[in-house]
Amino acid sequence: MLLRKLIPCVFAASAALAVLPSSTGAQTAENRARQIAQTIETGEMLDASTLENEALIVSVPLSEEFKAARVFRSQPGFKLQFEQLISSAIDARLGAPYSWGATGPSAFDCSGFVWSTFRSAGIDFERASARTLWSRFAAPAPEEQFKFGTLVFFSGLAHVGIVADEHGFYHASRHHGVVYSPFNDYWSSRIDGFRRVPLTPTSTTAD
Repeated sequence: MLLRKLIPCVFAASAALAVLPSSTGAQTAENRARQIAQTIETGEMLDASTLENEALIVSVPLSEEFKAARVFRSQPGFKLQFEQLISSAIDARLGAPYSWGATGPSAFDCSGFVWSTFRSAGIDFERASARTLWSRFAAPAPEEQFKFGTLVFFSGLAHVGIVADEHGFYHASRHHGVVYSPFNDYWSSRIDGFRRVPLTPTSTTAD
Protein backbone atom coordinates (compact mmCIF):
# COMPACT_ATOMS: atom_id res chain seq x y z
CA MET A 1 0.00 0.00 0.00
CA LEU A 2 1.02 3.62 -0.58
CA LEU A 3 1.02 4.35 3.14
CA ARG A 4 3.45 1.48 3.81
CA LYS A 5 5.75 2.72 1.07
CA LEU A 6 5.72 6.14 2.69
CA ILE A 7 6.62 4.86 6.18
CA PRO A 8 10.42 5.35 5.67
CA CYS A 9 9.85 8.90 4.43
CA VAL A 10 7.59 9.75 7.33
CA PHE A 11 10.02 8.21 9.81
CA ALA A 12 12.92 10.22 8.41
CA ALA A 13 10.85 13.39 8.47
CA SER A 14 9.79 12.74 12.04
CA ALA A 15 13.40 12.23 13.09
CA ALA A 16 14.41 15.51 11.49
CA LEU A 17 11.56 17.33 13.15
CA ALA A 18 12.55 15.97 16.55
CA VAL A 19 15.12 18.77 16.82
CA LEU A 20 12.42 21.43 16.86
CA PRO A 21 12.57 23.80 19.86
CA SER A 22 10.32 23.03 22.81
CA SER A 23 8.68 26.44 22.34
CA THR A 24 6.63 24.94 19.54
CA GLY A 25 5.18 22.30 21.81
CA ALA A 26 1.68 22.69 20.40
CA GLN A 27 3.00 21.30 17.11
CA THR A 28 3.42 17.65 17.98
CA ALA A 29 5.74 15.35 16.09
CA GLU A 30 2.72 13.28 15.10
CA ASN A 31 1.00 16.31 13.60
CA ARG A 32 4.15 17.35 11.72
CA ALA A 33 4.70 13.81 10.40
CA ARG A 34 1.07 13.63 9.26
CA GLN A 35 1.43 16.88 7.34
CA ILE A 36 4.64 15.72 5.65
CA ALA A 37 3.07 12.38 4.81
CA GLN A 38 0.15 14.22 3.21
CA THR A 39 2.58 16.37 1.24
CA ILE A 40 4.38 13.30 -0.07
CA GLU A 41 1.17 11.40 -0.76
CA THR A 42 -0.36 14.25 -2.75
CA GLY A 43 2.83 14.55 -4.80
CA GLU A 44 3.99 18.00 -3.68
CA MET A 45 7.55 16.73 -3.25
CA LEU A 46 7.52 14.39 -6.24
CA ASP A 47 5.38 15.94 -8.97
CA ALA A 48 7.54 18.62 -10.58
CA SER A 49 4.72 19.90 -12.81
CA THR A 50 2.50 20.48 -9.79
CA LEU A 51 5.31 22.14 -7.87
CA GLU A 52 6.12 24.42 -10.76
CA ASN A 53 2.62 25.91 -10.54
CA GLU A 54 3.23 26.99 -6.95
CA ALA A 55 5.58 29.73 -8.18
CA LEU A 56 2.61 31.43 -9.83
CA ILE A 57 0.90 32.23 -6.54
CA VAL A 58 0.46 35.99 -6.10
CA SER A 59 -1.35 37.33 -3.05
CA VAL A 60 -3.36 40.53 -2.89
CA PRO A 61 -4.56 42.61 0.07
CA LEU A 62 -8.19 42.25 1.08
CA SER A 63 -10.15 44.20 3.69
CA GLU A 64 -11.93 41.10 5.08
CA GLU A 65 -11.83 41.03 8.87
CA PHE A 66 -10.48 38.08 10.82
CA LYS A 67 -10.92 37.45 14.53
CA ALA A 68 -7.86 37.86 16.77
CA ALA A 69 -7.99 34.91 19.11
CA ARG A 70 -5.80 36.19 21.93
CA VAL A 71 -3.70 39.18 22.89
CA PHE A 72 -0.74 39.21 25.24
CA ARG A 73 1.41 41.98 26.69
CA SER A 74 5.15 42.42 27.09
CA GLN A 75 6.28 40.52 30.15
CA PRO A 76 8.84 37.89 31.15
CA GLY A 77 8.49 34.98 28.75
CA PHE A 78 6.95 37.21 26.07
CA LYS A 79 8.78 35.51 23.20
CA LEU A 80 7.95 32.03 24.44
CA GLN A 81 4.30 32.99 24.83
CA PHE A 82 4.24 34.39 21.29
CA GLU A 83 5.69 31.18 19.86
CA GLN A 84 3.11 29.10 21.68
CA LEU A 85 0.27 31.28 20.42
CA ILE A 86 1.45 31.38 16.81
CA SER A 87 2.02 27.62 16.92
CA SER A 88 -1.60 27.11 17.99
CA ALA A 89 -2.80 29.55 15.31
CA ILE A 90 -0.95 27.62 12.61
CA ASP A 91 -2.32 24.30 13.84
CA ALA A 92 -5.85 25.71 13.69
CA ARG A 93 -5.38 26.64 10.01
CA LEU A 94 -3.67 23.49 8.73
CA GLY A 95 -5.76 21.89 6.02
CA ALA A 96 -7.76 25.05 5.19
CA PRO A 97 -8.19 25.46 1.41
CA TYR A 98 -6.41 28.07 -0.69
CA SER A 99 -8.49 30.98 -2.02
CA TRP A 100 -6.94 33.95 -3.80
CA GLY A 101 -7.23 37.09 -1.66
CA ALA A 102 -8.77 35.28 1.32
CA THR A 103 -7.80 35.93 4.94
CA GLY A 104 -9.94 33.27 6.62
CA PRO A 105 -11.48 32.01 8.67
CA SER A 106 -12.14 29.06 6.34
CA ALA A 107 -9.75 29.78 3.43
CA PHE A 108 -6.52 31.72 2.84
CA ASP A 109 -4.07 32.90 0.26
CA CYS A 110 -0.39 32.98 1.20
CA SER A 111 -0.15 36.45 2.70
CA GLY A 112 -3.66 36.16 4.13
CA PHE A 113 -2.51 33.08 6.04
CA VAL A 114 0.54 34.93 7.36
CA TRP A 115 -1.46 38.01 8.40
CA SER A 116 -4.28 36.13 10.10
CA THR A 117 -1.87 33.81 11.93
CA PHE A 118 0.11 36.68 13.44
CA ARG A 119 -3.05 38.61 14.23
CA SER A 120 -4.49 35.65 16.12
CA ALA A 121 -1.25 35.50 18.09
CA GLY A 122 -1.66 39.15 19.08
CA ILE A 123 0.72 40.70 16.54
CA ASP A 124 -1.25 42.98 14.24
CA PHE A 125 -0.10 44.74 11.10
CA GLU A 126 -1.79 45.96 7.94
CA ARG A 127 -2.93 43.25 5.56
CA ALA A 128 -0.79 43.40 2.42
CA SER A 129 0.64 41.38 -0.46
CA ALA A 130 3.77 39.28 -0.10
CA ARG A 131 5.81 41.92 -1.94
CA THR A 132 4.60 44.67 0.40
CA LEU A 133 5.36 42.57 3.50
CA TRP A 134 8.90 42.11 2.17
CA SER A 135 9.41 45.87 1.90
CA ARG A 136 7.75 46.58 5.25
CA PHE A 137 9.81 44.35 7.56
CA ALA A 138 13.55 44.21 8.20
CA ALA A 139 15.80 41.31 7.31
CA PRO A 140 16.70 39.06 10.25
CA ALA A 141 20.20 38.32 11.47
CA PRO A 142 21.66 35.27 9.68
CA GLU A 143 21.14 33.10 12.76
CA GLU A 144 17.42 34.00 12.82
CA GLN A 145 16.62 33.14 9.20
CA PHE A 146 15.45 29.63 10.00
CA LYS A 147 13.93 30.38 13.40
CA PHE A 148 10.27 29.62 14.00
CA GLY A 149 8.10 32.62 13.06
CA THR A 150 10.44 34.17 10.48
CA LEU A 151 8.79 34.99 7.15
CA VAL A 152 10.29 33.32 4.07
CA PHE A 153 9.66 34.66 0.55
CA PHE A 154 9.77 32.85 -2.79
CA SER A 155 9.55 33.21 -6.56
CA GLY A 156 10.25 36.90 -7.06
CA LEU A 157 8.33 37.90 -3.91
CA ALA A 158 5.15 36.25 -5.23
CA HIS A 159 4.79 33.82 -2.32
CA VAL A 160 5.35 33.94 1.45
CA GLY A 161 5.27 31.46 4.31
CA ILE A 162 6.22 31.08 7.97
CA VAL A 163 9.42 29.24 8.85
CA ALA A 164 9.06 26.21 11.11
CA ASP A 165 12.81 25.58 11.32
CA GLU A 166 15.70 24.79 8.99
CA HIS A 167 13.78 21.79 7.64
CA GLY A 168 10.57 23.41 6.42
CA PHE A 169 7.85 26.06 6.57
CA TYR A 170 4.09 26.62 6.67
CA HIS A 171 2.19 28.31 3.86
CA ALA A 172 -1.06 28.45 1.90
CA SER A 173 -0.35 26.31 -1.15
CA ARG A 174 -2.55 26.90 -4.16
CA HIS A 175 -3.00 23.17 -4.74
CA HIS A 176 -3.02 21.80 -1.19
CA GLY A 177 -4.20 24.66 1.03
CA VAL A 178 -2.44 25.43 4.31
CA VAL A 179 0.30 22.85 4.71
CA TYR A 180 3.79 22.20 5.99
CA SER A 181 6.34 21.91 3.17
CA PRO A 182 9.99 20.87 3.47
CA PHE A 183 12.82 23.04 2.19
CA ASN A 184 13.48 20.59 -0.61
CA ASP A 185 15.35 21.39 -3.83
CA TYR A 186 12.27 22.97 -5.39
CA TRP A 187 11.54 25.44 -2.59
CA SER A 188 15.16 26.12 -1.58
CA SER A 189 16.05 27.15 -5.14
CA ARG A 190 13.23 29.72 -5.12
CA ILE A 191 13.93 31.48 -1.82
CA ASP A 192 14.25 35.26 -2.21
CA GLY A 193 15.06 35.91 1.44
CA PHE A 194 13.65 36.32 4.94
CA ARG A 195 11.99 38.96 7.10
CA ARG A 196 11.16 39.17 10.83
CA VAL A 197 7.89 40.65 12.07
CA PRO A 198 8.51 42.93 15.11
CA LEU A 199 7.00 41.34 18.21
CA THR A 200 4.88 44.30 19.29
CA PRO A 201 1.64 43.02 20.82
CA THR A 202 -1.65 44.76 20.13
CA SER A 203 -3.37 46.45 23.04
CA THR A 204 -6.95 45.50 22.20
CA THR A 205 -8.77 42.38 21.12
CA ALA A 206 -10.78 42.31 17.91
CA ASP A 207 -14.08 40.46 18.38
